[in-house]
Amino acid sequence: MDRQICDPGTYRAALYIRLSKEDEGEGPSQSVQNQEALLREFVGRHRLKVYDTYIDDGWSGTNFDRPAFCRMIADIEAGRVNMVLTKDLSRLGRDYILTGHYMERYFPEHRVRYISLLDGIDTGVDSTANDITPFRAILNDMYAKDISKKIKSVKREKQRRGLFIGGKPVYGYKMHPTEKNKIVIDQEAAFVVRRIFALALSGMSCRKIADVLNGEGVPTPAAYARLPAVRDGRCTGLWSGERVSDMLQNQTYIGNMVQGRTVKISYKSRKCLKQPPENWVVVEGTHQPLVDTETFRTVGRLLDSRRHTRSRTYDFLLKGLIFCRECGHPLGVLNRRNAKGEEVLYFVCRTYQRNTRAGVCTCHSSRESTVTHGVVARVREVCRAGVDPDRLRSMAERAVGRARDRRGLEGELRGIRARLDGLSADLDRMYADRLSGLLPEGDFRRLLARLQGERGRLEERRRRLECRKESPASGGDRAGELVERFVETAWESREVLVRLIERVELTKDKEVILHFRFREPEAIF
Repeated sequence: MDRQICDPGTYRAALYIRLSKEDEGEGPSQSVQNQEALLREFVGRHRLKVYDTYIDDGWSGTNFDRPAFCRMIADIEAGRVNMVLTKDLSRLGRDYILTGHYMERYFPEHRVRYISLLDGIDTGVDSTANDITPFRAILNDMYAKDISKKIKSVKREKQRRGLFIGGKPVYGYKMHPTEKNKIVIDQEAAFVVRRIFALALSGMSCRKIADVLNGEGVPTPAAYARLPAVRDGRCTGLWSGERVSDMLQNQTYIGNMVQGRTVKISYKSRKCLKQPPENWVVVEGTHQPLVDTETFRTVGRLLDSRRHTRSRTYDFLLKGLIFCRECGHPLGVLNRRNAKGEEVLYFVCRTYQRNTRAGVCTCHSSRESTVTHGVVARVREVCRAGVDPDRLRSMAERAVGRARDRRGLEGELRGIRARLDGLSADLDRMYADRLSGLLPEGDFRRLLARLQGERGRLEERRRRLECRKESPASGGDRAGELVERFVETAWESREVLVRLIERVELTKDKEVILHFRFREPEAIF
Protein backbone atom coordinates (compact mmCIF):
# COMPACT_ATOMS: atom_id res chain seq x y z
CA MET A 1 0.00 0.00 0.00
CA ASP A 2 1.65 3.19 -1.22
CA ARG A 3 -0.91 5.72 0.06
CA GLN A 4 0.60 8.03 2.68
CA ILE A 5 -1.07 8.04 6.13
CA CYS A 6 -1.74 11.53 7.45
CA ASP A 7 -1.01 12.25 11.10
CA PRO A 8 0.58 8.83 11.89
CA GLY A 9 1.19 9.96 15.46
CA THR A 10 -2.53 9.84 16.21
CA TYR A 11 -2.72 6.07 15.65
CA ARG A 12 -1.99 3.25 18.05
CA ALA A 13 -1.79 0.19 15.82
CA ALA A 14 -2.55 -3.46 16.55
CA LEU A 15 -0.69 -5.95 14.39
CA TYR A 16 -2.99 -8.95 14.05
CA ILE A 17 -1.52 -12.25 12.81
CA ARG A 18 -3.36 -15.55 12.37
CA LEU A 19 -2.24 -18.92 11.06
CA SER A 20 -4.31 -22.11 10.98
CA LYS A 21 -3.36 -25.64 9.94
CA GLU A 22 -5.15 -25.32 6.60
CA ASP A 23 -3.21 -22.12 5.86
CA GLU A 24 0.11 -23.93 6.26
CA GLY A 25 -0.55 -25.73 2.99
CA GLU A 26 -0.37 -22.45 1.10
CA GLY A 27 3.39 -22.22 1.64
CA PRO A 28 5.90 -20.44 3.87
CA SER A 29 4.62 -17.00 2.82
CA GLN A 30 1.75 -17.44 5.28
CA SER A 31 4.03 -18.12 8.25
CA VAL A 32 3.75 -16.07 11.42
CA GLN A 33 7.25 -14.68 10.92
CA ASN A 34 6.49 -13.59 7.35
CA GLN A 35 3.25 -11.88 8.33
CA GLU A 36 4.93 -10.00 11.17
CA ALA A 37 7.86 -8.92 8.98
CA LEU A 38 5.47 -7.55 6.36
CA LEU A 39 3.43 -5.62 8.94
CA ARG A 40 6.55 -4.30 10.69
CA GLU A 41 7.93 -3.04 7.38
CA PHE A 42 4.64 -1.17 6.74
CA VAL A 43 4.46 0.53 10.14
CA GLY A 44 8.13 1.50 9.89
CA ARG A 45 7.65 3.06 6.47
CA HIS A 46 4.63 5.06 7.67
CA ARG A 47 6.07 5.90 11.10
CA LEU A 48 3.16 4.30 12.95
CA LYS A 49 3.24 3.52 16.65
CA VAL A 50 2.55 -0.15 17.48
CA TYR A 51 0.61 -0.72 20.68
CA ASP A 52 0.89 -4.55 20.61
CA THR A 53 1.17 -7.60 18.37
CA TYR A 54 -1.60 -10.20 18.56
CA ILE A 55 -0.86 -13.71 17.29
CA ASP A 56 -3.36 -16.58 16.99
CA ASP A 57 -1.28 -19.54 15.82
CA GLY A 58 -3.28 -22.67 14.98
CA TRP A 59 -6.74 -21.05 15.02
CA SER A 60 -9.28 -21.37 12.22
CA GLY A 61 -10.58 -18.24 10.52
CA THR A 62 -14.16 -19.45 10.86
CA ASN A 63 -13.89 -19.14 14.66
CA PHE A 64 -13.75 -15.61 16.09
CA ASP A 65 -13.43 -16.81 19.67
CA ARG A 66 -9.63 -16.72 19.46
CA PRO A 67 -7.56 -15.71 22.50
CA ALA A 68 -5.39 -13.05 20.84
CA PHE A 69 -8.30 -11.66 18.80
CA CYS A 70 -10.42 -11.36 21.96
CA ARG A 71 -7.54 -9.61 23.70
CA MET A 72 -7.29 -7.14 20.80
CA ILE A 73 -11.05 -6.44 20.98
CA ALA A 74 -10.70 -5.79 24.73
CA ASP A 75 -7.93 -3.26 24.03
CA ILE A 76 -10.14 -1.57 21.40
CA GLU A 77 -12.98 -1.35 23.93
CA ALA A 78 -10.56 0.22 26.43
CA GLY A 79 -9.47 2.83 23.87
CA ARG A 80 -5.88 1.59 23.69
CA VAL A 81 -6.04 0.65 19.98
CA ASN A 82 -7.54 2.63 17.08
CA MET A 83 -5.94 0.91 14.08
CA VAL A 84 -5.84 -2.78 13.07
CA LEU A 85 -3.38 -4.10 10.49
CA THR A 86 -3.46 -7.55 8.86
CA LYS A 87 -1.59 -9.06 5.94
CA ASP A 88 -4.85 -9.79 4.09
CA LEU A 89 -8.56 -9.98 4.82
CA SER A 90 -8.53 -13.74 5.40
CA ARG A 91 -6.21 -13.20 8.42
CA LEU A 92 -9.01 -11.25 10.08
CA GLY A 93 -11.44 -14.11 9.43
CA ARG A 94 -13.04 -16.41 6.87
CA ASP A 95 -16.65 -16.17 8.03
CA TYR A 96 -18.08 -13.54 5.68
CA ILE A 97 -20.94 -12.64 8.07
CA LEU A 98 -18.74 -11.89 11.09
CA THR A 99 -15.98 -10.41 8.95
CA GLY A 100 -18.53 -8.04 7.46
CA HIS A 101 -19.78 -7.20 10.95
CA TYR A 102 -16.32 -6.06 12.08
CA MET A 103 -15.56 -4.29 8.80
CA GLU A 104 -18.87 -2.49 8.29
CA ARG A 105 -20.10 -1.92 11.84
CA TYR A 106 -17.78 -2.67 14.75
CA PHE A 107 -14.61 -0.90 13.56
CA PRO A 108 -16.43 2.26 12.33
CA GLU A 109 -18.48 2.49 15.55
CA HIS A 110 -15.30 2.32 17.64
CA ARG A 111 -13.37 4.73 15.39
CA VAL A 112 -10.91 2.00 14.40
CA ARG A 113 -9.17 2.19 11.03
CA TYR A 114 -8.68 -1.23 9.45
CA ILE A 115 -5.98 -1.84 6.82
CA SER A 116 -5.37 -5.06 4.87
CA LEU A 117 -2.03 -4.73 3.12
CA LEU A 118 -2.22 -7.18 0.21
CA ASP A 119 -5.91 -6.54 -0.56
CA GLY A 120 -5.53 -2.75 -0.62
CA ILE A 121 -8.35 -2.35 1.90
CA ASP A 122 -8.24 0.84 4.03
CA THR A 123 -11.41 1.91 5.83
CA GLY A 124 -9.85 5.34 6.40
CA VAL A 125 -10.17 6.33 2.73
CA ASP A 126 -12.65 5.87 -0.13
CA SER A 127 -11.39 3.32 -2.64
CA THR A 128 -12.60 0.67 -5.08
CA ALA A 129 -10.85 -2.00 -2.99
CA ASN A 130 -13.17 -1.18 -0.09
CA ASP A 131 -16.24 -1.57 -2.31
CA ILE A 132 -15.40 -5.16 -3.28
CA THR A 133 -14.48 -6.19 0.29
CA PRO A 134 -17.77 -8.09 0.82
CA PHE A 135 -16.99 -10.23 -2.24
CA ARG A 136 -13.51 -10.98 -0.91
CA ALA A 137 -15.07 -12.05 2.40
CA ILE A 138 -17.44 -14.41 0.58
CA LEU A 139 -14.56 -15.95 -1.39
CA ASN A 140 -12.59 -16.45 1.83
CA ASP A 141 -15.64 -18.13 3.38
CA MET A 142 -16.01 -20.43 0.35
CA TYR A 143 -12.34 -21.36 0.67
CA ALA A 144 -12.85 -22.29 4.34
CA LYS A 145 -15.91 -24.35 3.40
CA ASP A 146 -13.97 -26.20 0.70
CA ILE A 147 -11.09 -26.91 3.09
CA SER A 148 -13.58 -28.18 5.68
CA LYS A 149 -15.08 -30.62 3.17
CA LYS A 150 -11.65 -31.96 2.24
CA ILE A 151 -10.61 -32.42 5.87
CA LYS A 152 -13.92 -34.12 6.66
CA SER A 153 -13.46 -36.48 3.71
CA VAL A 154 -9.94 -37.41 4.83
CA LYS A 155 -11.12 -38.06 8.40
CA ARG A 156 -14.05 -40.16 7.17
CA GLU A 157 -11.71 -42.30 5.10
CA LYS A 158 -9.46 -42.85 8.12
CA GLN A 159 -12.51 -43.88 10.14
CA ARG A 160 -13.51 -46.43 7.49
CA ARG A 161 -10.00 -47.90 7.69
CA GLY A 162 -10.39 -48.33 11.46
CA LEU A 163 -7.85 -45.65 12.40
CA PHE A 164 -8.53 -43.73 15.60
CA ILE A 165 -8.81 -39.98 14.93
CA GLY A 166 -10.34 -38.77 18.19
CA GLY A 167 -8.74 -36.73 20.91
CA LYS A 168 -8.79 -39.29 23.73
CA PRO A 169 -9.56 -43.02 23.43
CA VAL A 170 -12.53 -44.52 25.23
CA TYR A 171 -12.03 -45.31 28.93
CA GLY A 172 -9.95 -48.48 29.21
CA TYR A 173 -7.64 -47.66 26.31
CA LYS A 174 -4.82 -45.23 25.58
CA MET A 175 -2.91 -44.10 22.50
CA HIS A 176 -0.27 -46.45 21.13
CA PRO A 177 3.17 -45.21 22.26
CA THR A 178 4.73 -45.50 18.78
CA GLU A 179 2.02 -46.06 16.13
CA LYS A 180 -0.19 -43.17 15.10
CA ASN A 181 -4.01 -43.61 15.07
CA LYS A 182 -3.76 -46.84 17.10
CA ILE A 183 -5.05 -47.59 20.60
CA VAL A 184 -3.86 -50.13 23.19
CA ILE A 185 -5.23 -51.33 26.52
CA ASP A 186 -4.76 -49.13 29.58
CA GLN A 187 -4.40 -51.83 32.22
CA GLU A 188 -5.40 -49.66 35.19
CA ALA A 189 -8.67 -48.51 33.62
CA ALA A 190 -9.24 -51.90 31.94
CA PHE A 191 -9.54 -53.53 35.37
CA VAL A 192 -12.49 -51.25 36.19
CA VAL A 193 -14.14 -51.89 32.80
CA ARG A 194 -13.91 -55.67 33.18
CA ARG A 195 -15.30 -55.42 36.71
CA ILE A 196 -18.27 -53.36 35.45
CA PHE A 197 -19.07 -56.07 32.89
CA ALA A 198 -18.72 -58.78 35.56
CA LEU A 199 -21.14 -56.95 37.89
CA ALA A 200 -23.62 -56.47 35.03
CA LEU A 201 -23.30 -60.15 34.13
CA SER A 202 -24.25 -61.07 37.69
CA GLY A 203 -27.55 -59.24 37.20
CA MET A 204 -26.70 -55.97 38.94
CA SER A 205 -28.42 -52.91 37.49
CA CYS A 206 -26.49 -49.99 35.98
CA ARG A 207 -27.57 -47.68 38.79
CA LYS A 208 -26.43 -50.17 41.43
CA ILE A 209 -23.06 -50.59 39.67
CA ALA A 210 -22.65 -46.80 39.72
CA ASP A 211 -23.42 -46.78 43.45
CA VAL A 212 -20.78 -49.47 44.07
CA LEU A 213 -18.12 -47.55 42.13
CA ASN A 214 -19.00 -44.27 43.86
CA GLY A 215 -18.95 -46.00 47.24
CA GLU A 216 -15.43 -47.28 46.57
CA GLY A 217 -14.23 -43.92 45.30
CA VAL A 218 -13.35 -45.16 41.80
CA PRO A 219 -12.54 -42.13 39.58
CA THR A 220 -14.94 -41.52 36.70
CA PRO A 221 -13.60 -41.68 33.12
CA ALA A 222 -13.45 -37.87 32.99
CA ALA A 223 -11.64 -37.63 36.32
CA TYR A 224 -9.25 -40.42 35.31
CA ALA A 225 -8.43 -38.56 32.07
CA ARG A 226 -8.08 -35.32 34.10
CA LEU A 227 -10.62 -33.52 31.97
CA PRO A 228 -12.18 -30.31 33.35
CA ALA A 229 -15.78 -30.58 34.53
CA VAL A 230 -18.31 -29.25 32.02
CA ARG A 231 -20.40 -27.88 34.88
CA ASP A 232 -20.19 -28.03 38.65
CA GLY A 233 -22.95 -29.69 40.62
CA ARG A 234 -23.78 -32.31 43.23
CA CYS A 235 -23.19 -35.14 40.73
CA THR A 236 -19.90 -33.80 39.37
CA GLY A 237 -17.21 -36.47 39.58
CA LEU A 238 -19.68 -39.29 40.25
CA TRP A 239 -20.58 -42.37 38.23
CA SER A 240 -24.11 -42.51 36.85
CA GLY A 241 -26.31 -45.34 35.60
CA GLU A 242 -26.37 -43.73 32.15
CA ARG A 243 -22.57 -43.66 31.99
CA VAL A 244 -22.37 -47.33 32.97
CA SER A 245 -25.11 -48.29 30.47
CA ASP A 246 -23.28 -46.49 27.66
CA MET A 247 -20.06 -48.36 28.48
CA LEU A 248 -21.81 -51.73 28.55
CA GLN A 249 -23.10 -51.11 25.01
CA ASN A 250 -19.86 -49.76 23.53
CA GLN A 251 -18.47 -52.16 20.89
CA THR A 252 -14.99 -50.70 21.40
CA TYR A 253 -14.61 -53.12 24.31
CA ILE A 254 -14.93 -56.17 22.01
CA GLY A 255 -12.22 -54.91 19.63
CA ASN A 256 -14.36 -52.88 17.21
CA MET A 257 -13.51 -49.26 16.41
CA VAL A 258 -16.65 -47.12 16.81
CA GLN A 259 -16.48 -43.54 15.52
CA GLY A 260 -18.76 -40.94 13.97
CA ARG A 261 -21.20 -40.98 16.89
CA THR A 262 -21.53 -37.19 16.61
CA VAL A 263 -21.16 -34.70 13.74
CA LYS A 264 -20.65 -30.95 13.75
CA ILE A 265 -23.60 -28.85 12.59
CA SER A 266 -21.35 -26.92 10.20
CA TYR A 267 -17.74 -25.89 9.76
CA LYS A 268 -18.59 -22.59 11.48
CA SER A 269 -19.99 -24.12 14.66
CA ARG A 270 -18.54 -26.25 17.44
CA LYS A 271 -21.94 -27.70 18.33
CA CYS A 272 -22.32 -31.41 17.57
CA LEU A 273 -25.38 -33.57 17.02
CA LYS A 274 -25.70 -37.21 18.10
CA GLN A 275 -26.04 -39.68 15.26
CA PRO A 276 -28.26 -42.79 15.24
CA PRO A 277 -26.32 -46.09 15.52
CA GLU A 278 -26.92 -46.92 11.84
CA ASN A 279 -24.82 -43.85 10.88
CA TRP A 280 -21.85 -44.76 13.08
CA VAL A 281 -18.62 -45.95 11.48
CA VAL A 282 -17.86 -49.37 12.97
CA VAL A 283 -14.80 -51.39 11.93
CA GLU A 284 -14.38 -54.81 13.49
CA GLY A 285 -11.17 -56.30 14.91
CA THR A 286 -9.01 -53.18 15.01
CA HIS A 287 -7.53 -53.63 18.50
CA GLN A 288 -7.32 -56.00 21.47
CA PRO A 289 -10.71 -56.49 23.18
CA LEU A 290 -11.31 -56.09 26.90
CA VAL A 291 -14.25 -58.52 27.09
CA ASP A 292 -15.28 -61.48 24.96
CA THR A 293 -18.14 -61.22 22.47
CA GLU A 294 -20.40 -63.67 24.32
CA THR A 295 -20.15 -61.69 27.56
CA PHE A 296 -20.89 -58.47 25.66
CA ARG A 297 -23.98 -59.99 24.02
CA THR A 298 -25.26 -61.48 27.27
CA VAL A 299 -24.91 -58.16 29.06
CA GLY A 300 -26.74 -56.53 26.14
CA ARG A 301 -29.60 -59.00 26.50
CA LEU A 302 -29.76 -58.28 30.23
CA LEU A 303 -30.03 -54.55 29.52
CA ASP A 304 -32.70 -55.14 26.87
CA SER A 305 -34.71 -57.33 29.20
CA ARG A 306 -34.99 -54.46 31.69
CA ARG A 307 -36.22 -52.07 29.01
CA HIS A 308 -39.26 -54.28 28.47
CA THR A 309 -40.40 -53.70 32.04
CA ARG A 310 -42.51 -50.66 32.84
CA SER A 311 -42.33 -50.85 36.63
CA ARG A 312 -39.02 -50.95 38.47
CA THR A 313 -40.57 -51.39 41.91
CA TYR A 314 -40.41 -55.18 41.96
CA ASP A 315 -37.59 -57.57 41.15
CA PHE A 316 -38.40 -61.02 39.81
CA LEU A 317 -36.44 -63.64 37.90
CA LEU A 318 -38.37 -63.36 34.60
CA LYS A 319 -38.22 -59.58 34.47
CA GLY A 320 -38.30 -58.45 30.83
CA LEU A 321 -38.54 -62.04 29.57
CA ILE A 322 -42.26 -62.78 29.97
CA PHE A 323 -44.89 -61.60 27.46
CA CYS A 324 -48.59 -61.95 26.76
CA ARG A 325 -49.21 -64.69 24.18
CA GLU A 326 -52.28 -62.96 22.73
CA CYS A 327 -51.21 -59.31 22.37
CA GLY A 328 -47.43 -59.77 22.46
CA HIS A 329 -46.77 -57.02 25.00
CA PRO A 330 -44.61 -57.49 28.13
CA LEU A 331 -46.48 -58.61 31.24
CA GLY A 332 -46.47 -56.44 34.34
CA VAL A 333 -46.79 -57.41 37.98
CA LEU A 334 -49.22 -56.41 40.71
CA ASN A 335 -48.77 -56.77 44.45
CA ARG A 336 -51.89 -58.26 46.10
CA ARG A 337 -52.69 -59.67 49.53
CA ASN A 338 -53.89 -63.24 49.83
CA ALA A 339 -56.28 -64.65 52.39
CA LYS A 340 -53.51 -64.85 54.99
CA GLY A 341 -52.66 -61.18 54.52
CA GLU A 342 -49.38 -62.00 52.76
CA GLU A 343 -48.32 -59.85 49.82
CA VAL A 344 -47.99 -61.87 46.61
CA LEU A 345 -46.89 -60.84 43.11
CA TYR A 346 -49.14 -61.66 40.16
CA PHE A 347 -48.43 -61.39 36.44
CA VAL A 348 -51.03 -59.29 34.59
CA CYS A 349 -51.48 -58.12 31.00
CA ARG A 350 -50.82 -54.39 30.72
CA THR A 351 -52.90 -54.15 27.53
CA TYR A 352 -55.93 -55.49 29.40
CA GLN A 353 -55.31 -53.07 32.28
CA ARG A 354 -55.26 -50.06 29.98
CA ASN A 355 -58.26 -51.15 27.90
CA THR A 356 -60.44 -53.13 30.31
CA ARG A 357 -63.71 -51.55 29.24
CA ALA A 358 -62.92 -52.03 25.57
CA GLY A 359 -62.46 -55.75 26.12
CA VAL A 360 -58.96 -55.78 24.62
CA CYS A 361 -57.07 -58.97 25.57
CA THR A 362 -57.64 -60.69 28.96
CA CYS A 363 -56.22 -60.35 32.47
CA HIS A 364 -53.83 -63.36 32.35
CA SER A 365 -53.54 -63.10 36.14
CA SER A 366 -51.11 -65.77 37.36
CA ARG A 367 -49.02 -66.04 40.47
CA GLU A 368 -45.45 -64.95 39.74
CA SER A 369 -43.82 -67.58 41.94
CA THR A 370 -45.85 -70.40 40.35
CA VAL A 371 -44.92 -69.39 36.80
CA THR A 372 -41.26 -68.82 37.73
CA HIS A 373 -40.92 -72.19 39.46
CA GLY A 374 -42.52 -73.87 36.45
CA VAL A 375 -40.13 -72.16 34.03
CA VAL A 376 -37.07 -73.03 36.14
CA ALA A 377 -38.20 -76.65 36.46
CA ARG A 378 -38.78 -76.94 32.70
CA VAL A 379 -35.38 -75.38 31.90
CA ARG A 380 -33.69 -77.73 34.36
CA GLU A 381 -35.46 -80.70 32.77
CA VAL A 382 -34.51 -79.69 29.20
CA CYS A 383 -30.89 -78.93 30.08
CA ARG A 384 -30.26 -81.99 32.24
CA ALA A 385 -30.33 -84.09 29.06
CA GLY A 386 -27.33 -82.17 27.76
CA VAL A 387 -25.36 -82.26 31.01
CA ASP A 388 -22.79 -85.00 31.42
CA PRO A 389 -22.14 -85.34 35.21
CA ASP A 390 -18.87 -87.25 34.71
CA ARG A 391 -17.51 -84.57 32.43
CA LEU A 392 -18.65 -81.87 34.81
CA ARG A 393 -16.96 -83.67 37.69
CA SER A 394 -13.62 -83.81 35.89
CA MET A 395 -13.92 -80.12 35.02
CA ALA A 396 -14.85 -79.32 38.61
CA GLU A 397 -11.85 -81.25 39.94
CA ARG A 398 -9.53 -79.22 37.71
CA ALA A 399 -11.26 -76.02 38.82
CA VAL A 400 -10.89 -76.98 42.46
CA GLY A 401 -7.19 -77.56 41.92
CA ARG A 402 -6.75 -74.18 40.25
CA ALA A 403 -8.79 -72.44 42.93
CA ARG A 404 -6.63 -74.04 45.59
CA ASP A 405 -3.50 -72.82 43.84
CA ARG A 406 -4.91 -69.30 43.68
CA ARG A 407 -6.20 -69.40 47.22
CA GLY A 408 -9.70 -69.10 45.85
CA LEU A 409 -11.17 -70.01 49.25
CA GLU A 410 -9.95 -66.79 50.82
CA GLY A 411 -11.12 -64.80 47.81
CA GLU A 412 -14.63 -66.25 48.02
CA LEU A 413 -14.77 -65.55 51.73
CA ARG A 414 -13.76 -61.93 51.16
CA GLY A 415 -16.46 -61.60 48.53
CA ILE A 416 -19.11 -63.07 50.85
CA ARG A 417 -18.06 -60.77 53.71
CA ALA A 418 -18.24 -57.75 51.39
CA ARG A 419 -21.70 -58.77 50.21
CA LEU A 420 -22.85 -59.25 53.81
CA ASP A 421 -21.62 -55.75 54.65
CA GLY A 422 -23.53 -54.45 51.64
CA LEU A 423 -26.71 -56.24 52.74
CA SER A 424 -26.37 -54.76 56.23
CA ALA A 425 -26.06 -51.28 54.71
CA ASP A 426 -29.12 -51.95 52.51
CA LEU A 427 -31.11 -53.07 55.54
CA ASP A 428 -30.10 -49.96 57.48
CA ARG A 429 -31.22 -47.71 54.61
CA MET A 430 -34.45 -49.68 54.23
CA TYR A 431 -35.28 -49.29 57.94
CA ALA A 432 -34.57 -45.55 57.69
CA ASP A 433 -36.85 -45.24 54.64
CA ARG A 434 -39.57 -47.15 56.47
CA LEU A 435 -39.35 -44.91 59.53
CA SER A 436 -39.42 -41.77 57.38
CA GLY A 437 -42.47 -43.00 55.48
CA LEU A 438 -40.70 -43.28 52.12
CA LEU A 439 -41.15 -47.08 51.96
CA PRO A 440 -44.68 -48.55 52.27
CA GLU A 441 -45.24 -51.31 54.82
CA GLY A 442 -45.95 -53.97 52.16
CA ASP A 443 -42.78 -53.24 50.18
CA PHE A 444 -40.80 -53.11 53.42
CA ARG A 445 -41.92 -56.59 54.49
CA ARG A 446 -41.32 -58.08 51.04
CA LEU A 447 -37.83 -56.57 50.69
CA LEU A 448 -36.99 -57.47 54.29
CA ALA A 449 -37.84 -61.12 53.67
CA ARG A 450 -35.76 -61.22 50.50
CA LEU A 451 -32.70 -59.55 52.04
CA GLN A 452 -32.88 -61.64 55.20
CA GLY A 453 -33.17 -64.80 53.11
CA GLU A 454 -30.13 -63.84 51.06
CA ARG A 455 -28.17 -62.95 54.19
CA GLY A 456 -29.08 -66.29 55.76
CA ARG A 457 -27.83 -68.20 52.71
CA LEU A 458 -24.60 -66.20 52.67
CA GLU A 459 -24.06 -66.75 56.40
CA GLU A 460 -24.50 -70.49 55.92
CA ARG A 461 -22.13 -70.45 52.98
CA ARG A 462 -19.55 -68.51 55.01
CA ARG A 463 -19.74 -71.04 57.85
CA ARG A 464 -19.16 -73.90 55.43
CA LEU A 465 -16.17 -72.18 53.83
CA GLU A 466 -14.64 -71.37 57.21
CA CYS A 467 -15.07 -75.01 58.29
CA ARG A 468 -13.48 -76.19 55.03
CA LYS A 469 -10.64 -73.73 55.56
CA GLU A 470 -9.94 -75.25 58.99
CA SER A 471 -10.34 -78.86 57.81
CA PRO A 472 -10.25 -78.89 53.99
CA ALA A 473 -12.13 -81.70 52.25
CA SER A 474 -10.64 -83.76 49.50
CA GLY A 475 -10.65 -82.43 45.94
CA GLY A 476 -13.09 -85.14 44.87
CA ASP A 477 -15.63 -84.27 47.58
CA ARG A 478 -15.37 -80.60 46.75
CA ALA A 479 -15.80 -81.30 43.02
CA GLY A 480 -18.83 -83.50 43.67
CA GLU A 481 -20.40 -80.77 45.75
CA LEU A 482 -19.81 -78.22 43.00
CA VAL A 483 -21.40 -80.47 40.35
CA GLU A 484 -24.41 -81.17 42.54
CA ARG A 485 -24.88 -77.49 43.35
CA PHE A 486 -24.56 -76.49 39.69
CA VAL A 487 -27.09 -79.04 38.46
CA GLU A 488 -29.61 -78.00 41.11
CA THR A 489 -29.25 -74.21 41.17
CA ALA A 490 -27.65 -73.03 37.89
CA TRP A 491 -31.02 -72.61 36.20
CA GLU A 492 -32.18 -70.22 38.92
CA SER A 493 -29.56 -67.68 37.82
CA ARG A 494 -30.91 -64.77 35.81
CA GLU A 495 -27.71 -64.72 33.75
CA VAL A 496 -28.21 -68.35 32.75
CA LEU A 497 -31.90 -67.83 31.94
CA VAL A 498 -31.13 -64.86 29.69
CA ARG A 499 -28.56 -66.96 27.83
CA LEU A 500 -30.99 -69.87 27.38
CA ILE A 501 -34.44 -68.30 26.97
CA GLU A 502 -35.45 -65.89 24.23
CA ARG A 503 -38.90 -65.22 25.70
CA VAL A 504 -41.63 -66.71 27.90
CA GLU A 505 -45.27 -66.37 26.87
CA LEU A 506 -48.29 -66.70 29.16
CA THR A 507 -51.61 -67.60 27.47
CA LYS A 508 -55.10 -66.58 28.54
CA ASP A 509 -55.59 -70.20 29.68
CA LYS A 510 -52.61 -69.88 32.07
CA GLU A 511 -50.35 -72.04 29.85
CA VAL A 512 -46.66 -71.13 29.79
CA ILE A 513 -44.74 -71.34 26.48
CA LEU A 514 -40.94 -71.27 26.49
CA HIS A 515 -38.91 -70.14 23.47
CA PHE A 516 -35.28 -71.23 23.80
CA ARG A 517 -32.35 -69.58 22.06
CA PHE A 518 -31.00 -72.95 20.92
CA ARG A 519 -32.66 -75.58 18.72
CA GLU A 520 -35.19 -76.87 21.18
CA PRO A 521 -38.92 -77.09 20.37
CA GLU A 522 -41.32 -74.86 22.24
CA ALA A 523 -41.93 -76.10 25.78
CA ILE A 524 -45.58 -75.89 26.88
CA PHE A 525 -46.77 -76.65 30.42
